[in-house]
Amino acid sequence: MTRLSSLLLPTERQPPADAEALSHQLMVRAGLVRQIGAGLWSWLPAGWRVHQKIVQIVREEMDAIGGQEMLMPVLLPAELWKRSGRYDTVGAELMRLRDRKDADMVLAMTHEEAVTFHVAQVVKSYRELPKVLYHFQTKERDEPRPRAGVLRTREFVMKDAYSFDRDQAGLEETYEHHRGAYARIYDRCGLEWVECRSDVGMMGGTMAHEYMAPCAAGEDDVVIAGAYSANLEIASADAQVVELPAPLDAPVRVETPGARTIEAVSSLLGIPHGAQMKSFPVVAGEDRFLLVLVRGDHQISETKLRNHLGAPWRPATEEEIRERLGPPGSLGPVGAQVDVLLDLAVRDDDGASYTTGANEEGVHLQGVRPGRDFGFTRGDVREVVLGDTVDGVPVRIEPAIEIGNIFQLGTRYSEPLGATYLDPDGKQQPVVMGCYGIGPARIAAASVEQFADERGIAWPKAIAPWDVELVSLGKAGSPEREAADALYAELQEAGIEVVYDDRDGGAGAKFADAELLGCPLRLTLGRRSLESGRLEAQGRRGQVDHEEGVPVAGAAEAVQELWATLP
Repeated sequence: MTRLSSLLLPTERQPPADAEALSHQLMVRAGLVRQIGAGLWSWLPAGWRVHQKIVQIVREEMDAIGGQEMLMPVLLPAELWKRSGRYDTVGAELMRLRDRKDADMVLAMTHEEAVTFHVAQVVKSYRELPKVLYHFQTKERDEPRPRAGVLRTREFVMKDAYSFDRDQAGLEETYEHHRGAYARIYDRCGLEWVECRSDVGMMGGTMAHEYMAPCAAGEDDVVIAGAYSANLEIASADAQVVELPAPLDAPVRVETPGARTIEAVSSLLGIPHGAQMKSFPVVAGEDRFLLVLVRGDHQISETKLRNHLGAPWRPATEEEIRERLGPPGSLGPVGAQVDVLLDLAVRDDDGASYTTGANEEGVHLQGVRPGRDFGFTRGDVREVVLGDTVDGVPVRIEPAIEIGNIFQLGTRYSEPLGATYLDPDGKQQPVVMGCYGIGPARIAAASVEQFADERGIAWPKAIAPWDVELVSLGKAGSPEREAADALYAELQEAGIEVVYDDRDGGAGAKFADAELLGCPLRLTLGRRSLESGRLEAQGRRGQVDHEEGVPVAGAAEAVQELWATLP
């Protein structure tokens, strides 16, 4: 049903009171989605058309690289997750429950365990590999802070694909096929996007990329410099050079009463933040105490530190700090009997001269040089900041929406779940896996964020709910309405996807709704159209009026030609 007089399209003049993201505001106002509970959304007919157009683009590109579509259940036996080890390591986001027989179950937030279970049962020989399996399925996640409309929800549809190869070389080839497919998907959807190296996180494995759509509503930060792009969590760059004080032959004690912060010490001693070393006492794993040092103008990256240590870590408690180092607020590495991890941005050459805490209340040391005054190991553990460079190109840091991710899993799931095959020599080998996810809802929301204007949504052509919105300005029974009815039938017959505003009402309200919904082309048929023999035509992107209009006679062919020229 594509007549607005019958379509369920509840447009609103005002956004929800709690809507901060532009996509949240406009998708509700345009009648695309409606909330049913915290993080729980229903897609209404127009919104679902957008969602399913994205799904179809993804399906076509997955099929093109040899993907085989299937469907696995949302409700899964917890035993599979226990075998992989994720049942106990994934936090409260995993929804756990018990059935009437008191068996532990989970509502899947991803399907690595399920698909590996099937492959373990079916695949026995190297001749049966490689394979790529995928499905579109509802995912459940007990999100603690649902927000931003369909961007952060507790239930969503995701395309997740899984590859199964004989070895790492095969995985790398399959992985590259997916990178190409993902690039084509986002280009076809009309998005502005970047591919970034990312952390493997709870998925595990050896390598990951994520696909980000830069926009103001993004919850992740992306570091971009020329061809380089990476999530801020793991990004690396060359630090901005900071002028240091003249080097000293040995550290010198200075009184710094009450100066317990980088800012206070800089003000008191007249030195830049970057001429200090900031000390972070942490405990890695169960009980490894160490002191992590970064420049005073930098911050530790929690993800990079975890990856470098190869173990989870936590800040040391005040009691642990006092026992191993001294009073918090004046900590430093000189004389400390603990392991020291020094960030790569801290210099250790002959010109290095930093100020650090002295592990005494109200005292700091100046002229500290790493290597001479304390031992250390190195690691890239800081967050990239503005002013850094990559290959000489200054970085920019932009918020972005994550719209997809891919992982080289290796044998992370195949080994615990018994997915093996016999190689040509008859030896049993573990299957080497990858996984690849895309969220259609996030692509839709990102499109709204990137291309909306003050009047409403401006969809890319490939994922718009309809190609054309036809607005009739005549009342029922008028010549204008009869002409519009005939034109509606003609456009449909020509295969043009058209939504027809046949409601009684004024032109202003109809135009406002059309601009809010955001179909790429709006046609208007009123009395002037019948008199001139030409329809008014406006491209939604940029509110471009096509002054010559479209001839009423032979309109379908002219509309197709005009639509093809739209952005």
